[in-house]
Amino acid sequence: MPSLKEIKGRIGSVQGTLKITSAMKMVATAKLHKAQTAIEGALPYQRQLESIMKMAVSGVAEHPLCVQREEKKAVALMCIASNTSLCGGYNANMVRNVTSALEDFHREGLKVRVYVIGRKLEQALLKWAKPHSEWLTLVRDYTTKGDKPQYSDAARLSQTLCSDFLAGQLDGATLMYMHYKNMSSQVLTRDEFLPLTLSSGAEDTESPNIVEPTREALLESIVPDSLATKMYAVMLDAQAAEHAARTVAMQTATDNANELLEELQIQYNKGRQAAITNELLDIAGGSTQ
Repeated sequence: MPSLKEIKGRIGSVQGTLKITSAMKMVATAKLHKAQTAIEGALPYQRQLESIMKMAVSGVAEHPLCVQREEKKAVALMCIASNTSLCGGYNANMVRNVTSALEDFHREGLKVRVYVIGRKLEQALLKWAKPHSEWLTLVRDYTTKGDKPQYSDAARLSQTLCSDFLAGQLDGATLMYMHYKNMSSQVLTRDEFLPLTLSSGAEDTESPNIVEPTREALLESIVPDSLATKMYAVMLDAQAAEHAARTVAMQTATDNANELLEELQIQYNKGRQAAITNELLDIAGGSTQ
């Protein structure tokens, strides 16, 4: 059994850790609230813009970004994780699912270009990619852009993917990230970014909508904006999921620390009581002599 001094030292250590986890939980909660506000403000605009884009695209015989290529040779995968740890299984889940997706692409005989957002994911993929360099390329220009998503970064990445798709360097692009569902649930999401797909309810060429001056002129402006806004919304969504995962992880750590503190306090009190009892017995035994 540890001595009272050792138990008291461990109680102090747990109390110090408890202060840290409590503070980190409050910080993560504040950041989550800010991220929720940002995504709630961006989503309605993004959805409406996407709806207008699909309406306009449906009136064009064959838009270049809608072309489904039968023989695919190269694709892009944009995946988002965290720059830091202490967020539960958030990063581990992303690493596991991203590597699984890459293996699926490889089995299909595709070359893959991976756009990584998040240092933790980058560190894992750097090790994993070494023996697969013949078909796998890591693009690390956006690694640190996940902490504070900016529309300019999203627009630049979206434009790069579209340009490479139109040039024939890519035959498709996929987004992989954790979708923020609620505080305790972050759902892995795979979204096909390119080629564009029209929903079953998209308008046809006989649409009653009036477009001026022409659909083609509208598309030159609205398609890049719509895709960039979608990319930005995905980055905000992933950021909210990360903060939610960290909030839950720090809450769990705080609860565990409180439970451990109670157990140590009980153990310390029992030891102290036993020590006092022994002293009293020694005094009582000495007085009878």
